[in-house]
Amino acid sequence: MSDKAVIVENLWKGYHLGSGKSGSLRETLTSLFKTDATQKELFWALHDISFSINKGDTVGIIGRNGAGKSTLLKILSRITAPTKGGFTLNGRVSSLLEVGTGFHPELTGTENIYLNGTILGMKRREVKAKFDEIVSFSGIEKFIETPVKRYSSGMYVRLAFAVAAHLEPEILIVDEVLAVGDAEFQKKCIGKMKEVSTNQGRTVLFVSHNMGAVAQLCNKGILLANGKLIEQSNINQVINAYLGNLESSVDLIKKDVLKNTTHFVEVFMCDSKLKPISEYKHNEDIFMKINLHVADFNENYELAMRLIDRNKNPVFTIHEKLKKHYKNDHAISLTVKLPSGFLTPNSFSWVICINHPGVALHDLQNDVLSFSVLETGTDFTRYNSADYGNVFAKYEIL
Repeated sequence: MSDKAVIVENLWKGYHLGSGKSGSLRETLTSLFKTDATQKELFWALHDISFSINKGDTVGIIGRNGAGKSTLLKILSRITAPTKGGFTLNGRVSSLLEVGTGFHPELTGTENIYLNGTILGMKRREVKAKFDEIVSFSGIEKFIETPVKRYSSGMYVRLAFAVAAHLEPEILIVDEVLAVGDAEFQKKCIGKMKEVSTNQGRTVLFVSHNMGAVAQLCNKGILLANGKLIEQSNINQVINAYLGNLESSVDLIKKDVLKNTTHFVEVFMCDSKLKPISEYKHNEDIFMKINLHVADFNENYELAMRLIDRNKNPVFTIHEKLKKHYKNDHAISLTVKLPSGFLTPNSFSWVICINHPGVALHDLQNDVLSFSVLETGTDFTRYNSADYGNVFAKYEIL
């Protein structure tokens, strides 16, 4: 008997750009008979993917948006068919992908539990034996006889995960959809997936952008980029490969020098070697390089900087006197450093200007130089995607 739970061989998935087609089996079969010229018009969401997964492994599938992660899971869940290549699943598969997938909206929670069990090939008595455990885990007992079309997205995900995890699948497939739930339920889900894999020897495929959660749950990893498999190895090696190869678009301020005005010449986010970047691990220093031109220097000039979060709320403000950086050549160059472990995983940007307090604002730049701090295993990883503020507090217990 094979020790492989999943075998993927030379898998391709193409979409006709702008066609709006679903990728159904009929459309896929039709595409096989098209000419090479037509095939060149396809966008390849997956490009010749091959890998295998052992039974009992918990595998994190990671990569940037558009890497092909969700497409791969949809194929393995048999929601869509591959364009070329194939795959083998040795065991019963249960999936939790997009909100709305797998449940009939007109049926109650109870009816959908039994429907999913039937789809998985379980007998009614087998589902009944798991029913109370499913409902208890979901925490929506009061609404179990309500049609699921009336559920909130959070309620839906609660029940959908409970069903997927408790109906004894040999292979459990879970996409980022867990982020819809609240922090406490996300923690329960991570714990349940650990139990399913470690204690029951079942296989878990997990897609998430939360590297801390992936590292906590998974022992193996698969890295995708632009539809191609980049690396398959132990989870720490795959996460390091992902974080080490992030190619971020950098929000840059760059202007020609205008002799008669005071203004920014070049400003960008960077690393310690002044390489422009816009994504940082939570435990690495954050730098900003600033070059500016001062037409007529005044000793009261300040560099004013306000950090704002993704909701455009202020986090803190910096006022730096420019006179200590001025060298009588109209040019000022300085580097701002934010220490590691200060900002929580989130997206941020800046409001910056050259300020002559009470007199004038020179070159005000609003909501610029965006950057992200990535979750790579902070103390709050167990809460998965929860909003725990913008900074990690420094405090004492007396």
